[in-house]
Amino acid sequence: MSSLSSTNEHGQGATHASGGAGNSAVPNKVQEAAPKGLEQALPDSVHPTEGSATGPNVSHAKGGGAASIVPQKLQEILPEKVERAVPNAIHDTGDSSGLHRKQ
Repeated sequence: MSSLSSTNEHGQGATHASGGAGNSAVPNKVQEAAPKGLEQALPDSVHPTEGSATGPNVSHAKGGGAASIVPQKLQEILPEKVERAVPNAIHDTGDSSGLHRKQ
């Protein structure tokens, strides 16, 4: 990639902040250089994104929610902390840490 004016396969070259680059505490050049996944992993209070990992309408279970017995709509509205606190036998996020995950 010779210029940051177009995006690559990692989403670099453009901001993914909802409402544009000015809606983020992250400097514009950093937004453009960061992979899309990194931008989405940042807290919405610092860098809000439409497809944010902490935002609404996202399931953190494997397979986009397929690895869960929790109804999809409920998965999408639950906070990420709640999803990750539920045992993998019920809602498999792939996490291996936490007391409830140790056998």
